[in-house]
Amino acid sequence: MLNLREVLFLLVNYFDIITVAVLFLGAIFLFSKGWRVSNDIPGRLGLPFLGETFSFLSATNSTKGCYDFVKLRRLWYGKWFKTRLFGKIHVFVPSTNGAKMIFTNDFVHFNKGYVRSMADAVGKKSLLCVPHENHKRIRRLLSDPFSTNSLAEFVQKFDKMLCQRLKKLEQERKSFVVLDFSMKITFDAMCNMLMSITDYSLLRKIEKDCTDVSNAMLSFPVMIPGTRYYKGIKARERLMETFKEMIDRRRSGKEFEEDFLQSILEKDSCPPSEKLDDSELMDNLLTMIIAGQTTTAAAMMWSVKFLDGNREAQDKLKEEQLSIARNKAEGTSLTLEDITKMSYGSKVVKETLRMANVLLWYPRVALNDCQVEGYEIKKGWHVNVDATCIHYDPELYPEPLHFNPSRFDEMQKPYSFIPFGSGPRTCLGINMAKLTMLVFLHRLSSGYKWTVDDMDSSLEKKAHIPRLRSGYPITLRSI
Repeated sequence: MLNLREVLFLLVNYFDIITVAVLFLGAIFLFSKGWRVSNDIPGRLGLPFLGETFSFLSATNSTKGCYDFVKLRRLWYGKWFKTRLFGKIHVFVPSTNGAKMIFTNDFVHFNKGYVRSMADAVGKKSLLCVPHENHKRIRRLLSDPFSTNSLAEFVQKFDKMLCQRLKKLEQERKSFVVLDFSMKITFDAMCNMLMSITDYSLLRKIEKDCTDVSNAMLSFPVMIPGTRYYKGIKARERLMETFKEMIDRRRSGKEFEEDFLQSILEKDSCPPSEKLDDSELMDNLLTMIIAGQTTTAAAMMWSVKFLDGNREAQDKLKEEQLSIARNKAEGTSLTLEDITKMSYGSKVVKETLRMANVLLWYPRVALNDCQVEGYEIKKGWHVNVDATCIHYDPELYPEPLHFNPSRFDEMQKPYSFIPFGSGPRTCLGINMAKLTMLVFLHRLSSGYKWTVDDMDSSLEKKAHIPRLRSGYPITLRSI
């Protein structure tokens, strides 16, 4: 043991070294103490701002899709992990209990969270981005197209449009891409319902701009000519001009249609709490078109792929749909009453949505410091309810990779099936999406057989929604 004289000798002769060592050890202690709170959740934050953004964008730009970024980190860190994307810390929440805590505390402890490029693309007054004080009002005013009466009318119009287009494709006996077909028909149906647009050239012009906006939703937010973000923002500007011209023509009396747009404009004289201003209207027209087209069209494509891979499910669906068709007069459109008879068809839709995960996760931002399942979440962190992880959890869904609609014969555990989210921010178009898929599946399975012309299972690059790169081309033959 050192005596007092030796200790004094060391202090005098090695004071600088000892001081640095003490400060260094103290810094390590303080850093580890501060880090330990945030390091309850494993992961890698990387460099300030950049974090793992380039790795995420690299996955998005691959044929494995952006969720490959998540899968890799689950292998490295476990189900719970954190990362830094676009300057923000993101925590991926993989459980039903975590989903329940977040969804039931929307607007209390959490608010909607999107990467900047997504908010810039759809607009700050989009239902996807507005704060709590505006969300309830805007959601209520947007609900008319999704009422029972409106949906009943939509089903008949969509069914008529679908029958005409499928018949034409079968007569041509040419291969067609299911995704492209679904994208066009859902887009045309949404534009017709919202704004009564039927002119082909105008539809294609708006569709092209909407595609550029959609492509910009997961891009690096820098206005450099030629980039996806730049193209998307410029396309958004053109769309806002198109919508503004339509609104002006309606207000001047040059045009009048019985549709959603007209119903909103008729509230111009109402107090602010009972109407949408023009920027709110235009941002949400864009949001409803993109959301109604991209997610539903992708799900329609996946339904064909999954059914083709399970002949038993395909035959069972065909039997049910033929039974419904035989009880209808030839040439008559489907009704909501017909849809209620599609018990197995509804299970096919549910299983498709479970496996396809067209919405991979649901982003939220913590409004305060809080805990989720014992993990510390700091104010400002993004927490992503990972629907894909939940939907593929073997404890919730045995053999999760197997397409099995009959698994929905049984009641599912709360928050284990969340293709449309949950809570006050549940997708506004939930029923329209289901109805669109059921009408499509009815006409396809009761009227046609099909052969697949490209079995490539790789995913489309740069897509924020999982879609097959091939789009799933098929050839139809009438039954």
